[in-house]
Amino acid sequence: FRVVQESLTNVRKHAGPDATAEVEVREDGADLVVTVADDGHGAAGSPTSGGLGLVGMRERVAVHGGTLDVGPAPGGGWQVRARIPR
Repeated sequence: FRVVQESLTNVRKHAGPDATAEVEVREDGADLVVTVADDGHGAAGSPTSGGLGLVGMRERVAVHGGTLDVGPAPGGGWQVRARIPR
C-alpha cells in the first residue's frame, strides 16, 4: 500500500498538472507485482535526488525480500514497479 501511495504522490509532484497514472496489481508466479506508471514528463533529474520517498519504498520492499525498479515508462512518463514474494 505504501509503495502505491508514495508513487502516486510522486506523480502529483513531478509528472505535470495534466498527467494521469495507472496502478496495476498482478500475480507473477510466486510474486506479487505492483506497478504505478504515469504519462507525464517523468522525473526531472536523478530519481534518488531530493526527498527520501524512493529510498523508503526500496527499504519497505526489501524487508519483504522484494525488489523495486524505478525509471522511464515505455511510451513516456515514469514508472515504479515493486516485486514482492508471496
